[in-house]
Amino acid sequence: MFAQKQQKEIETPKPAHPMCCFMGPSRVEKEAAGRSIAELVDNGMVVGLGTGTTVAYAIAHLGQRIIDDGLSIGGVPTSYQSLLLAVEHHVPIATLYEHAVLDLALDGADQIDTHLNVIKGGGGSHTREKIVASAARRFIIAVDSSKLAPHLRLPVPLEVMPFAYPVVMKELKKMRAGGMLRRSDGYRAFITDQGNFIVDADFGVVQDPEKLAKDLSTIPGVVEHGIFTNVSEVHVARADAKETCVEILKR
Repeated sequence: MFAQKQQKEIETPKPAHPMCCFMGPSRVEKEAAGRSIAELVDNGMVVGLGTGTTVAYAIAHLGQRIIDDGLSIGGVPTSYQSLLLAVEHHVPIATLYEHAVLDLALDGADQIDTHLNVIKGGGGSHTREKIVASAARRFIIAVDSSKLAPHLRLPVPLEVMPFAYPVVMKELKKMRAGGMLRRSDGYRAFITDQGNFIVDADFGVVQDPEKLAKDLSTIPGVVEHGIFTNVSEVHVARADAKETCVEILKR
């Protein structure tokens, strides 16, 4: 069973264009979850802005609150993608140099287990996301219902220095994990905002995320891995034909 739960109903966003009538449940859920975590932000806060499709809705909603309600905040982006979204939606940009402690970090996830351990890094931004999450008083995740799982089992993204790639692959082999270099177009290596590779390491079902996280952190050349064990709460959106609800899971 998941940890402590709360639930709230939210208004399903009205389509802005007739084509939006064909939005699938996943897109509706992503938008609902993103709006839900954006509502946690109060005047005067400085918040981390994660990367991905769900948190993009949170950034857009923050921008709308700035216009409609005069919300005054600062946002620390975790990628060029979230930086450009923040600029587009008129969210003032802040940095960790100015604010080493953040009020909240808002982000999405690729998978969440019953203990609120998370795999992130599908967008290749997990290093900056982990830095920003560690600087925040509360780390808040928004997901659609498809991201919940009894155990973590997706491949774990590793940001790897190109120089160290052969060494990292050798160490993964010792750990009996399959490792695959991520490619952006089927040929070229995917390059992170820091200029590094991403290796997706498949460990199968992860029985002990904390131990695996520690083991991965000891591999020379691994800049950061995509296992997060410090989530404060998760907003999970579920949609059907009649309504959209957001369930809040807490440790």
